[in-house]
Amino acid sequence: MQTFLTAAALVQSGLLSAGMVPASIPSPDWSGFDIPLPWGSLRIHAYALCILAGIVVGLWLTSVRWARRGAPEGSVWDIAIWAIPFGIIGGRLYHVFSSPDAYFGPGFDGTGDLSLIPQIQRGGLGIWGAVVLGAFGAWIGCRRAGVKLTAFIDAAAPGLLLAQALGRWGNYFNQELFGGRTTLPWGLQVDADNANFPAGYPADTLFHPTFLYESLWNIAGVLILLALDRRFHFRRGRLFWLYAMYYTLGRVWIEAMRIDDAEQISLFGITTRLNVWTSIFVFIAALAVFIWLGRRKDGDPDSVYLPGREPAPAVAAETDGGELASVKTDGGELASVKADGGKRAAAGTAGSASAVPAPGKKEAPGDDAPKDSGSAPNVTGHPVRDTDRVVSDSESRGNLPDNQSGSGLASAQTEAVPASTGGTPTAAESRNTGKSGGTDTGTAPEADSTR
Repeated sequence: MQTFLTAAALVQSGLLSAGMVPASIPSPDWSGFDIPLPWGSLRIHAYALCILAGIVVGLWLTSVRWARRGAPEGSVWDIAIWAIPFGIIGGRLYHVFSSPDAYFGPGFDGTGDLSLIPQIQRGGLGIWGAVVLGAFGAWIGCRRAGVKLTAFIDAAAPGLLLAQALGRWGNYFNQELFGGRTTLPWGLQVDADNANFPAGYPADTLFHPTFLYESLWNIAGVLILLALDRRFHFRRGRLFWLYAMYYTLGRVWIEAMRIDDAEQISLFGITTRLNVWTSIFVFIAALAVFIWLGRRKDGDPDSVYLPGREPAPAVAAETDGGELASVKTDGGELASVKADGGKRAAAGTAGSASAVPAPGKKEAPGDDAPKDSGSAPNVTGHPVRDTDRVVSDSESRGNLPDNQSGSGLASAQTEAVPASTGGTPTAAESRNTGKSGGTDTGTAPEADSTR
């Protein structure tokens, strides 16, 4: 072991001397920019830009995963418009009450500055408040969109962790929330005149970059969550609780390294920071819920829709020997119907449908078509009229058997003749009026009865 440590020290010294590894992480020389306005200027802080970048990237990953779950298009933005403001407010409130001295004074003696509470650009967003109140906002958005909150938080868990990974870099630009002293080559420089520089330390002291530790921890967590979800397909909110377990596991050791002022809580004879205890309790609760949900057997966990809010399914109605046609039902949803004789029916509205022949296809009368009409009913009860061209009388007579051989085939053939619209004889009928009427007188009543 001693040999290994000596070799590692020599390698580190060689890399430092060669300039391949930085001796430290320099303090930022930029924290934002100003936008000139007619009445002054608007300060855009780097902290806010990091938070915004995290939100954008997190929403992108969430929207991709949410769409793959079959969720309504655009619903992720309907939910985010509620979740994000609630999350920011909740994160700020948690920070204020977990680190109250600056706002209320030590021991809530009233010597603090309440005007600092809305100044989020100075830093200070507690993740637990952001998650709790953000989940409440997401619940409102999910109810309005008709989807399950558990399905949404499963889709959002990796994106939430990715947003935290980018948002943590805001602490770097604010030079805040760093850890204790270190001599590691990635130690963080903090300006000695910065308000967050701890008293009693030399100006060249390097500190643990806890923002970097947490950012890298979260990025690794995103990859782990995606891999586990792809393998096990977690549902019912289980991936979200797995996220909570992973994040709190890292937050315990990272939070314990920090030296900024925070509420100290004593439990079981141990005094440590409030966020450490919070992380421990959240981890235990998340583990219990994760196990409990895994043992539950209820309903259809794959559906993202709330009961009764599912989209109306297509209605399939099969008619005689036909092909698929589309109609609109009374509710306006698309229904599927099979039109008589191989025709494709056009979509109608308000419970009606009109027949539209399939392009390039001739219709032949069906052998088993109903004898009482030349149309097939659609799903709304209205007939879909056959649109065949009028069959000439002479052509019909050639295909009809005589009266003595039965009427079964004759009925099937005459179904193709559409109903008369005004009693006006066709050209074919006019040409046949001078011919012998033996066949005509025998078949005309039968043809009339089938129209």
